[in-house]
Amino acid sequence: MLGLLRTLGWLACVVYSTIPAFWLVIHARVEYWRSRTRSPYRLLVPLWIGMWLAVGAVTCPWRLATWYRTPWAWLFALAFFIVGIWLYRKSGTNFTKNQLYGLSELRAKNTEQPLVTTAIRAHVRHPVYLGHLCEMLAWSIGTGLAVCYGLTVFAILTGIVMTRIEDRELEQRFGEPYRTYRNSVPAVIPKLRIRL
Repeated sequence: MLGLLRTLGWLACVVYSTIPAFWLVIHARVEYWRSRTRSPYRLLVPLWIGMWLAVGAVTCPWRLATWYRTPWAWLFALAFFIVGIWLYRKSGTNFTKNQLYGLSELRAKNTEQPLVTTAIRAHVRHPVYLGHLCEMLAWSIGTGLAVCYGLTVFAILTGIVMTRIEDRELEQRFGEPYRTYRNSVPAVIPKLRIRL
């Protein structure tokens, strides 16, 4: 059973680790993707699957290397799974599915959309990315696999670059309201406020 969970954890981290790179491809050339007459996803989805295969092939030799093996780690992992799922659910508040799936980034002359700064986005600008991070940490902690931790670090590094590019694109789209929002709300890790 734990062997199966480790394999699932490795595969999940392979997919999750490519999410920032996938969005980096979009945000780095957003005007190109918007200029396409057919859906850009016809190219982007196979490209993303290719990323999975490449990352899977590169990391496969280390998929069994563990830093530790203890079933108790899954208790800590469970907390991260729960927080990740909670963040995914909260990310949909005041946000359409088109916004969640990034269709607004890919539509030429996208329709007028409001800047959403309420609910979970009043505390963190990119809650979905934080949810991804929680899920990757859950798999890393639970499995103890060195490769999962490595893929998490890779996702963090590519995520930093990607969120900066995405923030620039959102600033161009929304202007001063977004600059004000960006300056007051953290990108991925919310500020903890302790009230006594």
